[in-house]
Amino acid sequence: MSNIYFPDEEITFNDLYFVCYMIERTARHLHQHNRYVAEQMGKESLERQLSIAGTLHCMNPLQVVDDWTKEYHLEKGDFDITAIDTQFTDKVPSETQMGKVYARLVESVTPVGGNLAESILRVYASPICKTIDNYNSSAYYEPSYVHTRALLNGSF
Repeated sequence: MSNIYFPDEEITFNDLYFVCYMIERTARHLHQHNRYVAEQMGKESLERQLSIAGTLHCMNPLQVVDDWTKEYHLEKGDFDITAIDTQFTDKVPSETQMGKVYARLVESVTPVGGNLAESILRVYASPICKTIDNYNSSAYYEPSYVHTRALLNGSF
């Protein structure tokens, strides 16, 4: 996918990773699912965020969360992804870890020359996200190819 402001430049994996990380961070801050944040942003805004991700890397992530919350009219919810059962696990993966999980998944299902924003929306709308985001299970740390296969099959 080309940068919408500089068509000669391609969006890099790091740009995609940053946007997925910020979706995760914003969703956690608002107690929402990642899908909510991605869908509220929409395709055009995701394309814009992917295109300016190189610049946003320099900003404080808390400021980006605040800016996105205001710009996309994001509201608080009641979903707490960090509420884990300590009988099954004692560790919640970080926003950066989950950003990388989702960036790899988005990259793996985006055809060469495809639109990453469309793939972000497709991935976060998939029912497998409920399984990946259940930190009481092992799905989030499965290898990337397992996530890709699950997405393409519709379940784990």
